[in-house]
Amino acid sequence: MSNQDRRRPSNRDSTHRDQARAGRSRGRGDQGGRETGGGLWFYGRHPVEAALANPARSLHRLLVAERSEAASDPKLSSLARRRNLQIETVPRAEIDRRFGEDAVHQGLALQLAPLPERDLEATLAAVPEGPALIVVLDQVTDPHNVGAILRAAAAFGAAAVITTERRAAPESAVLAKAASGTLELVPLVQIGNLARALDELKRLGWWCVGLDGHATQDVRAAGLPERLALVMGAEGPGLRRLTRETCDLLLRLPISDQVESLNVATATAVALYALGPSRGASGA
Repeated sequence: MSNQDRRRPSNRDSTHRDQARAGRSRGRGDQGGRETGGGLWFYGRHPVEAALANPARSLHRLLVAERSEAASDPKLSSLARRRNLQIETVPRAEIDRRFGEDAVHQGLALQLAPLPERDLEATLAAVPEGPALIVVLDQVTDPHNVGAILRAAAAFGAAAVITTERRAAPESAVLAKAASGTLELVPLVQIGNLARALDELKRLGWWCVGLDGHATQDVRAAGLPERLALVMGAEGPGLRRLTRETCDLLLRLPISDQVESLNVATATAVALYALGPSRGASGA
């Protein structure tokens, strides 16, 4: 992870962990939410309601389990009506089969199209002047982590999350569930080349700050510029060499020596809080 790792497992170890987790998810049902024809399905109240409320989404089908709480939810009915989407009442087992019995779907499933692709420069141009934060992910592939990072970004006011097109978590039911509706709120931008994207960020006035467990400077450092891009690496390998070299500054989280590292999503949340608008208030 790009934050507090005092030792760095190999890229091979990290890849094996990701593949094992993906295999476990497939064994519990199609929790990725994609069909062979390219359809995308979300499940759970927060992801489904947020997608229904997002006018940028193209929606196809809304399934509600019989005798579920969602079947009599007036908010859900209102959202579906506004989108001219008919609610299809189905046996709960049908939704279980789609996502797996372990999926906490709350009797809700929504078929929809992926979000439209976002342009990096246009996304940055929409960020208001003044203090601002964005998150940049360097090959963070686990959808649970990316979803949790989106949730933290929304909680702490980050203007966008930027990720690579390859070796990244694609939009999926698992990611949307972990994001708890914030996938519809925080722009998720995919870029082809991370080093070039960081150079573009710097050209546009953003200061690129990488989180690295071997950095000498604390994340609470004073005197940082107003507009910051927080760059996070994958758990295990952390930031890649070229990414570290492209960052303007490397910072670390001041965690206890008794703890080797933090989960990348947890570390991102802590860093976003530390780097937020109040960072100068404590005099740290």
